[in-house]
Amino acid sequence: MRLFEKWRAKSPYYDASHEAVAQSVRRFVETEIAPHIDRWEREGELPRELHRKAAAAGILGLGYPEAYGGCSEGFDIFHSLVQSEELAAPGAGGLIASLMTHGIGLPPILAMGSEAMRERVACEVLSGEKIISLCITEPGAGSDVAQLKTRAERKGAHYRVNGSKMFITSAMRADYLTVAVRTGGPGMGGISLLLVEADRPGVSRTRLEKMGWHCSDTAALYFEDVEVPAENLIGPENGGFPGIMRNFNSERLGMAHGCMAMSRVALQEAVDWALQRETFGKPLIGHQSIRIKLADLVRQIEATQAWVDLLALQHREGIGEPASYAMLKVQATRTLENVAREAAQVLGGASYLRGSKVERIYREVRVNAIGGGSEEILLDLAGRQLFGGRR
Repeated sequence: MRLFEKWRAKSPYYDASHEAVAQSVRRFVETEIAPHIDRWEREGELPRELHRKAAAAGILGLGYPEAYGGCSEGFDIFHSLVQSEELAAPGAGGLIASLMTHGIGLPPILAMGSEAMRERVACEVLSGEKIISLCITEPGAGSDVAQLKTRAERKGAHYRVNGSKMFITSAMRADYLTVAVRTGGPGMGGISLLLVEADRPGVSRTRLEKMGWHCSDTAALYFEDVEVPAENLIGPENGGFPGIMRNFNSERLGMAHGCMAMSRVALQEAVDWALQRETFGKPLIGHQSIRIKLADLVRQIEATQAWVDLLALQHREGIGEPASYAMLKVQATRTLENVAREAAQVLGGASYLRGSKVERIYREVRVNAIGGGSEEILLDLAGRQLFGGRR
């Protein structure tokens, strides 16, 4: 029983072109990813060759300008959501986080960088030859971006960068780093974005071991008197904060849909198990309590997906509001948390064994609830925008 096989066909937001993308990505996942994902989880990172293969398959460039090797004509945000849905099939969130890390590292360059920077960086990233990471979070500043301390001081034709970043996705393999730095005074008005080549003298990194997202390499980064050409400034000096916030909206929408995709994977695993596992002389699905549990999970997923699709439409039309992205991300992560828990209950002891998609998804609930803005920060952000200032 394929529980969600035709859900897009019943939605007004998806058509045959979206299904064509789904089928193409599905074939790529089945041949290039699914047979290897458990090994990559054990190894702690994705092979660089996978980025090149994904680029050749049109996955990395979907939705990006043709001028830099992307494919955007005739595609919209719903095609990107479909692509994420299919990449979620192996039940490994680290795959999406790491393979698609350019989804948060590259947009500031495309939106605010010079044409020379866009041509150099975007072409290499979208071809899969280079990997880019977004570097915002610090040991002492996460969701409160305005408090970051990594400093870049202008010294003639260069900036000199000192500081550190924490929890940076794909940072062990990254060639380019999109770094939030302080070039001015305190607060959001003193923040800039700077492109730092990862092989510059003074850049070092330390691998971090994590609860989940094992195939996605994560690192702490250190900058010690790193000299970066002034032309690597992304946008105006002290004008980086709006770009960071705009990037966050897209990231939160993407994370929300990713949570729904993983919820569907976990629930499908639970349904498959309930159909074949027998207890007290009949399949699990024959017990009323299990049917009620599964039906309630479908209710939660479909309700949250409806909000995801609505906000995706608003995002496409340029009318989405930050409070909506923040609240949706909280709704989606809480839905995933409940679905993962209940799916694990259905599988019982089988959900506690490595190799189970549900086991992996359950471990990865927390990173979704924290990354891209923690639930508490996001709800406070939404509250301030909806109801006024602070007291």
